[in-house]
Amino acid sequence: MTTHNAENERIKRKYFEYLKEAKRQSEATVDAAANALNRFEVYTKHRDFKLFHIEQATAFKKHLAEQNGVMSGEKLSKSTLYVALTQLKRFFQWLSDKPGYKSRFQYSDADYFNPSGKDTRIATSRREQKAPTVEQIKHVLDTTPTSTEIERRNRALIAFTLLTGARDSAIASMKLKHVDLVASRVDQDAREVHTKFSKTFETFFFPVGDEIRSIVADWVTYLRQERLWGNDDPLFPTTRIALGTASQFEVSGLERKHWSTTSPIRKIFRNAFEKAGLPYFNPHSFRNTLVRLGQDVCKSPEEFKAWSQNLGHEKVLTTFLNYGEIECQRQGEIMRDLATPQQPVRSDVSEFAKAIVRELRDSGVQMRPNG
Repeated sequence: MTTHNAENERIKRKYFEYLKEAKRQSEATVDAAANALNRFEVYTKHRDFKLFHIEQATAFKKHLAEQNGVMSGEKLSKSTLYVALTQLKRFFQWLSDKPGYKSRFQYSDADYFNPSGKDTRIATSRREQKAPTVEQIKHVLDTTPTSTEIERRNRALIAFTLLTGARDSAIASMKLKHVDLVASRVDQDAREVHTKFSKTFETFFFPVGDEIRSIVADWVTYLRQERLWGNDDPLFPTTRIALGTASQFEVSGLERKHWSTTSPIRKIFRNAFEKAGLPYFNPHSFRNTLVRLGQDVCKSPEEFKAWSQNLGHEKVLTTFLNYGEIECQRQGEIMRDLATPQQPVRSDVSEFAKAIVRELRDSGVQMRPNG
């Protein structure tokens, strides 16, 4: 049974290089393209891409719609189908003008990978993102044991994710030097931290409670003062597995190394939420928690803009999309001010309108009555 096609492999390598270097796509996008092409090649029994025709595309769409997911055992979701078909369409469009292929099929032939309009709307529709409340996260932290350094690391990991909103890929690569407890800040330097789109930015601690900050501060202090680790050591090190007294491998503390993947982080979250009697929320859902918190505590567009920048992106709410950049020092000042208890501010549209009118009159602007 044929398991690969040498010519296909060569052209796929060129395409993946094109995605990474020319289109500047992320590893996740390249992986999605590779997975889609693998599905297609398995279906066609690794026939040469030069033999592609529109009947293959339409037949493959029907075949894919009948497949079950490996994990769920259920039919593949519309979003999974949409991603796979879109990746295949883009690949064959790219391939259509390459030597050896452009005489075999046309650019428009790739359109036959298009899913139906109905399936596209289902796959691309926006859905409310589920996220834990701050109270639920604090409950998880309260129920997480801390008798060993592994348990202390796990608890600090969850607290740090809420305190900073950092993505799991960034957290896995973060070093001790990236956390500044004095300035209440994390430096997400893309030269060393695996941030989305390799963007460098600074995150100031979110105002989620002194107890959350204390958990993180205690962990950093432990690593620096008790373990005597330095700036370039991992903030959240891996678990050391060693041969125990019973000649079996067992957990034996922390390894002075970074996690190579984010899977251990998600496993820690899953175990912590399950032991707390709550449904599992992944690390990324904490960012949704922080967005909702920001909607409650921010009282001005500038404050929400700072909150948005603190998460490392500009599109938390399109309302403030064009508000402009806030310089780093001011961003830090706003975040620190938000952590200080404030008197509730009354929001009264009528009084606000009257104040504007008074300001205009005081400035010499002539106000004309209606009519």
